[in-house]
Amino acid sequence: MVETMSGVPLDPSYGDGLQPGEYPFTRGLYPTGYRSKLWTMRMFAGFGTATDTNARFHALLRAGGTGLSTAFDMPTLMGRDSDHEWSVGEVGRAGVAVDTLADMEDLFAGIELDKVTTSMTINGPAAICMAMYVAVAEQGGVRRASLGGTIQNDILKEYQAQKEYIFPPRPSVRLVTDLVRFTTAEMPRWHPISISGYHIREAGSTAAQELAFTLANGFAYVEAAVAAGLDVDDFAPRLSFFFNAHSDFFEEIGKFRAARRIWATWMKDRYGATNPKSLMCRFHTQTAGVSLTAQQPENNIARVAIQALSAVLGGTQSLHTDSFDEALALPTEKAARIALRTQQIVAHETGAASVVDPLGGSDFVEWITDEMERQANEIFDHINQLGDGSMLEGAYAGIEDGYFVGEIADAAYRFEREVNAGRRIIVGVNEFTEGEDDEATLLSISHETEELQLKRLEKVRGDRDDEAVKASLAALVEAAERPDVNLMPPIIDAVRTYATEGEIVAALETVFGTYVETAVV
Repeated sequence: MVETMSGVPLDPSYGDGLQPGEYPFTRGLYPTGYRSKLWTMRMFAGFGTATDTNARFHALLRAGGTGLSTAFDMPTLMGRDSDHEWSVGEVGRAGVAVDTLADMEDLFAGIELDKVTTSMTINGPAAICMAMYVAVAEQGGVRRASLGGTIQNDILKEYQAQKEYIFPPRPSVRLVTDLVRFTTAEMPRWHPISISGYHIREAGSTAAQELAFTLANGFAYVEAAVAAGLDVDDFAPRLSFFFNAHSDFFEEIGKFRAARRIWATWMKDRYGATNPKSLMCRFHTQTAGVSLTAQQPENNIARVAIQALSAVLGGTQSLHTDSFDEALALPTEKAARIALRTQQIVAHETGAASVVDPLGGSDFVEWITDEMERQANEIFDHINQLGDGSMLEGAYAGIEDGYFVGEIADAAYRFEREVNAGRRIIVGVNEFTEGEDDEATLLSISHETEELQLKRLEKVRGDRDDEAVKASLAALVEAAERPDVNLMPPIIDAVRTYATEGEIVAALETVFGTYVETAVV
């Protein structure tokens, strides 16, 4: 029996009408919520070499983390090797450097991949990193079917917000779809896309834009997968989402509730899904990195706690809490532990996990949920018109004509003007600024880290079979020239020869080309 601190027994949910676990899931996906299973406490980690990050992974697991989440450095995200001329000064800085299968081996050394779930935040080269992960697991005797986790693999939002793209949109969506087809056939515990509003919000969008652009991208991927021959109920149950938990507490809760309702309704009515799991909008949440301040950074602990609480009250399936020092540098181990303890306090001390959708039925919460849906529907109508009735073609058109970029830029500009004019208070930045900040202890990535990674890459290149590498890359190019061929098997073959990520990307670029954005003026 679940009780309050004072011994008052609690039911799993309260209120009349629709309950948690009932279509369209506004109040939550499951009748018992977190009573049966807490959200996954997934801490984002990645810096320096794979060996450095592996040590942090083990520390987070010892501290009670229940899932791993991998941040990659900028060269890896852009599909460039650590010794590429564009990579100088960026190796290991904003995440872990992964050039070859050897790095992936080091990254997950000593971790039982069939016992943890892993999330990988990467998009343009997602298929390559997924191939490396599969190869590492199989080296350790873990079958593909036993692997659980998520790879972001959401390329549409890269053109809209984050800008970490490589190939043009259409061949990029082919890679996304190939990974969906591959995991549908061989990896039933894996989520092949984490459709991400997080970066849309970090770029400056409103909550409603984050909600609408994210779900519209999800609908676009559904259409792409169906066009590739998949039945919607074969893959939709393993699509997942990634939202931002920002500072407007009740608006965020309304956004999460509206997301579930919109997704369920569209999947049933527009795309004909019949499996109840296809209708469930499962999502990971991360607290808002863009809300963190370099001024008075300890204030960020309070911001993160409140944002985390909104995600829990909104029904998230997994959660990452930002570290208070991330506006200054990559998080120290102490700061990351405080962020994890924040989740644990929300889970075990606040009572927030005792009742499903405890704010449901509040006039304000119900109104803001409806308002989020109303604003999202206006945006859907526009994207649908851009695509002449197709959300996928609407996404392409909105990328090409600058619609998404322009809308996000306008929202970011409005917010910044409000802050600069003092109409929106940011504590410690434009108000309550008195007092001296203590000097923070920061994590620093030295130049020696880059040198170590370059030596590691050089050694791998020296030890591998170059003829096998060339043959695997030639086979990949041949496969890429045939639209009906799934590219995951030849990519897995290539990484097993220790072909580098940059070499695989370069091979695909000969067929797909490289995307250059048209400036929006």
